[in-house]
Amino acid sequence: MAARTAHVTTLALLGEAIVGGRYAAGSAIPPEPVLCDELGVSRTVVREAVKSLVAKGLLVTGPKLGTRVLPEDDWNWFDPDVVLWKSKVGLTREFLRDLQELRRTLEPAAIRLAAQRASAADIAVVEGAYAGMKAAIEQGGDYVANDLRFHQGLLRAAHNRMLVQMSKALGALLRTSFEISTSRANGPARSLALHRELLDAVIAQDPARAERASLVLIDGAQQDIELVLASRRKLPSLALPAPKLKARGARAAKRPAA
Repeated sequence: MAARTAHVTTLALLGEAIVGGRYAAGSAIPPEPVLCDELGVSRTVVREAVKSLVAKGLLVTGPKLGTRVLPEDDWNWFDPDVVLWKSKVGLTREFLRDLQELRRTLEPAAIRLAAQRASAADIAVVEGAYAGMKAAIEQGGDYVANDLRFHQGLLRAAHNRMLVQMSKALGALLRTSFEISTSRANGPARSLALHRELLDAVIAQDPARAERASLVLIDGAQQDIELVLASRRKLPSLALPAPKLKARGARAAKRPAA
């Protein structure tokens, strides 16, 4: 267990260092002894982490070449770790644009399939996530986690393994988007009805209606993101837990008397 923890930690530290620009494209990362001293791990742990980074497209190794950082275009942007590391070191307008365009291309098509293929078990999972969103609005709680469960549950309901794998890359965008929407006044309450419409369309096995409902949600999220970018407000950090909603009563109590 300790070895596994050391590998995961070392992989994350090196991955974030590369994605964050500490090691520039084309440059060599420090030799094994240096990394061992810096990270406090064995050579075996460093070697395994490097192998994983090679598999993710961040590094290349070879005779007389050493271990060098590859350009961003070579990175595996469908790898959830790569997306998470990018999110932690700082989301950019271009990165959010790429992810949003991917979402708008991928999710409506997946929702169409979900409307045709969703099982009773799939619907139960999404209904549970919707109930969690509703409870978070009314009683306080983790709205963002339930929103993420809602959308990823629908993507899994498409029963397409490729779509499910690609959807993992969307996790950073979805959480960022949901946190931004949640931070807006009455944002969760306004979007709850749209989520209900989407779920009802899937339950009714109406692909066209489900796709339209999906696009309404996605385009609304895009508007929220653009507003935040234009205001130059700091984007949410995925290194921290998502903020939880306060109960309606607690919010009302904080309002000044009329």
